[in-house]
Amino acid sequence: MATLPNPLPRLTADPSGHTLGLELPPGRLIDAGGDSHTLGAVGENDGWHEPLLWHAEDRAAPESWAALAPARASGLLPVLVDVGGPQNGPENWELMPEEMSYAGDHDADEVLADFWEQYAADELDGDQEYASREVVESLFGKPEPYDATVAPYGPTWPGLAAATAPQTDPDTRAAEIADALTDPGSWLKEPRLALVPARRSADIPAVLGWAGPLNHENDVARLCSVLRSWEDRFGIRVVALTFDQLVVSVAAPPTTMAEAEAVAAEHFAFCPDNITQGHHTALREYAEQEVLNERVWSFWWD
Repeated sequence: MATLPNPLPRLTADPSGHTLGLELPPGRLIDAGGDSHTLGAVGENDGWHEPLLWHAEDRAAPESWAALAPARASGLLPVLVDVGGPQNGPENWELMPEEMSYAGDHDADEVLADFWEQYAADELDGDQEYASREVVESLFGKPEPYDATVAPYGPTWPGLAAATAPQTDPDTRAAEIADALTDPGSWLKEPRLALVPARRSADIPAVLGWAGPLNHENDVARLCSVLRSWEDRFGIRVVALTFDQLVVSVAAPPTTMAEAEAVAAEHFAFCPDNITQGHHTALREYAEQEVLNERVWSFWWD
């Protein structure tokens, strides 16, 4: 995929980031092989490759996101990474940037249509023959019929939702959400501030070669094309990543149920597990509770 010149190697000789206009706390660089290079340590890592990201050693605190704003001028964008899950931090996430294409080579509408229509085909075929259906129903109850799950839509992709009016500047909203996620009461276990050499926030997962959606899509750049479209239409920013979760801030959330349902259809194609494996049994319910007027969207892939 197309990449920008990477400023991160400069941190090896300048851990504080002064030459990039930053005042960084102690941190480390992570490369594609999962090697971790603690900045300021004596000696060099054998076999060290160009780093994919920098992240701070200590837990992120509210208002610390804003301190990284000058990094954008050097081609580095902020994101929170959670190092407290069972897979620990990015050094254990099997990052695969070499396997990713370029988000700009994909069309968001076509990507979502592929996902939507393939899911419909699989579900409709499964209604006719599904060997383990009785076992699944005995454990989890009878699932909603396909049409009920995706209502008011059907097996044909309904198309992209219309853009909505922004409520605030997208980067301001991102800082607000990041501050909330770094609060000690947040669901993130051990959030760390990170910097990634990316053209735009939507590209961060592809630049890292993040494999969170691996069971849904091997080439996360295709999903990043959707994130780019959401940047343009809803002012999203990628704010946090865990091993298998993606969190985005939303500066222009839908404000009517019709708008929310149209966006929820995109969420369903983007991440069906949000509904089929989540707390909601239908797209309409998800739209009302997770999309309508919501300033943050979260996605998880099984």
